[in-house]
Amino acid sequence: MVFLLQDQNLIFTGALILMLMIALLEGVMTLIGVGISDLLDNLLPNVDIEVPDTGLSGGLTKVLGWLRFGEVPALILLVTFLAGFGATGLLIQRFFESTFGWLLPGGPAALGVFFLALPQVRFVGNLLRRFALGDESEALERGTFVGRVATITIGVAEAGSPAEARFRDEYGTTHYVMVEPDEHETFQQGEKVLLVESHGAHFRVTRPASQHLINNN
Repeated sequence: MVFLLQDQNLIFTGALILMLMIALLEGVMTLIGVGISDLLDNLLPNVDIEVPDTGLSGGLTKVLGWLRFGEVPALILLVTFLAGFGATGLLIQRFFESTFGWLLPGGPAALGVFFLALPQVRFVGNLLRRFALGDESEALERGTFVGRVATITIGVAEAGSPAEARFRDEYGTTHYVMVEPDEHETFQQGEKVLLVESHGAHFRVTRPASQHLINNN
């Protein structure tokens, strides 16, 4: 316990505590029938950040795609990151303490562990994606997404800033995708969007017509 509460380890211990709190909250929400993702959306503030057109947004989209955002629920990826970040950080600190008798400073250690945790998120995302879709059917599945109506679940979808959306197909399977509209449109959490084009790791979307909503109900 003393090891976990040392100043250099607090950020890693905090990540594990947050992960456990999310898991507990998910269990409670499941019992009362409330979606954990929807609750998380309501708790998170909407922050609008102006990103200059320097290719930064495209790079961020590629990173999110690499981490399997839009193919695996964002909440699962968040929990995976917190678990990997916290556990990896504490293991490294334990190694340094037992080998050299001292701990790494919290800030530099956290920065290094952050980059070590990202491949862990991708690994779990790949496993879950293959379990849900299968390697052979993935391209076919994504090809059928165009024309579907989805609901924004996490974030605000605007040009250069994709958000997570989900929809349920005719077989009852829930799919998660990252979506981004054109410059003149913005979609808030809870709004419906029409998937019109597959664009790399995410989909271009627009506002659905009434007929699209009827066809998807």
